[in-house]
Amino acid sequence: MIAYLNGQITLKTATYIYIDCNGVGYHVNISLNTYSQLENLDKVKILTYVHTNDDGQTLYGFISDEERAMFILLISVSGVGPNTARVIMSYMTTDEVKSAIVHENVGAISKVKGIGPKTAKRLILDLKDKVLKVSGDQPMLVANQNNTLRDEALSALVALGFPKNMIEKQLKSILSTNPEADSVEDLIKLVLKQMR
Repeated sequence: MIAYLNGQITLKTATYIYIDCNGVGYHVNISLNTYSQLENLDKVKILTYVHTNDDGQTLYGFISDEERAMFILLISVSGVGPNTARVIMSYMTTDEVKSAIVHENVGAISKVKGIGPKTAKRLILDLKDKVLKVSGDQPMLVANQNNTLRDEALSALVALGFPKNMIEKQLKSILSTNPEADSVEDLIKLVLKQMR
């Protein structure tokens, strides 16, 4: 099995790259998250996963170990193939996928193209314990709680007419300097206070 490829990127698109390793060109399928990290690079070391089926072998590439590990977990679920897993990893970051699974957020996973509520529920049922075990229960839950609070506060403030980009920056700053802010209401009040 190919664990990683290290070489020159000779073709780059949002869904795949060609990478030249000592004169051999590899076609590597990637997620949008990986593409965003590779966008300005000419050379790269990319972690890989080789998927084998009746049609042959397909190579998938990942910028981080976390993304590859999540991809492998996703394709272990019945009804989730590598292309569906790649779409999930394009639509959500690894942390967002973890958060949605741990908090049983069927709605967040169902928003991904090709994933219905039934598949989202199966995914959560199959992976929740594995994700908690891999990530370590406590630290991840705290981080995910902050993500959920941030998302809810962001939605509320955007609904009130504030620009999303500006609110995201404010929330990031507030969460790093006010760890005691543990409710959506607190976060919204702190953002509004800063914007006076």
